[in-house]
Amino acid sequence: MAQKQEAAIHPSAVVETGAVIGKGSRVGPFCHVGPDVTIGENVDLLSHVVVMGATTIGDGCKVFPQAVLGALPQNLKHTGGRTTLTIGRNTIIRESVTMHIGSDTSRGATIVGDNGYFMAYSHVAHDCTVGNNVTMANGATLAGHCEIGDNVVIGGLTAVHQFARIGNNAFLSGCSAVPGDVIPFGLARGNLAKLRGLNVVGMRRSGMSKADIQAVRRAYRTIFDRSRPLSENLDIASRDFADSSIAMSLVAFLSERGKRYFVTPPLDGAIDDGADDES
Repeated sequence: MAQKQEAAIHPSAVVETGAVIGKGSRVGPFCHVGPDVTIGENVDLLSHVVVMGATTIGDGCKVFPQAVLGALPQNLKHTGGRTTLTIGRNTIIRESVTMHIGSDTSRGATIVGDNGYFMAYSHVAHDCTVGNNVTMANGATLAGHCEIGDNVVIGGLTAVHQFARIGNNAFLSGCSAVPGDVIPFGLARGNLAKLRGLNVVGMRRSGMSKADIQAVRRAYRTIFDRSRPLSENLDIASRDFADSSIAMSLVAFLSERGKRYFVTPPLDGAIDDGADDES
């Protein structure tokens, strides 16, 4: 209870016994915080926010009205066991965002990294793992068990299929349906989504050198060369780009896929690697 006394809690808010509210945090009007919730320091729940379940919110987060965090998973196999939702530091969660706890028949935890930006009506389903610096635009949705890498941008109204992996620095264009894995640095668009090259703008913004960007482009062309089977292309890329860890991240991502479906370039037309004036 001492931590609650160091926070600002509006008289109309309900903070149930057992909840921990960190120093400098603010629980605004008509919020409801459940008994198994832990909120870090300097968190701002603006108003009409519901935080339930075994949910932890990291320091410095800001949550806008009508967001619901930690509700039960939308998974009929869940039997009611204790599972968790963990949200990292300095994450912005806008209006009517929903994030669910994990399910007890799977990994049992939903994890969201630091410095995320989740725009209105976006959704993170049960058992997802979301990396750092991820942006989900309005109405973007993750089905259960998705794995989202760091620095990923998901456009508005885009839906990602359950169990899909989205590699680091990928960009998913708005209004896309993403049925499977998207390689690191990939740019996917369409219904159903196809690879439309590489997220060159994102790579530049992340501070990648021109040499690294060019290495990723060459690896991309090799991996998706239609004149050879993918397995052969991966072997060639493993040899030719062994001295580039950034290019080898594409090889590793696809080599670990097993029998998983992954998003590829369209069959019609030349393979696009995102080439522009830097090619």
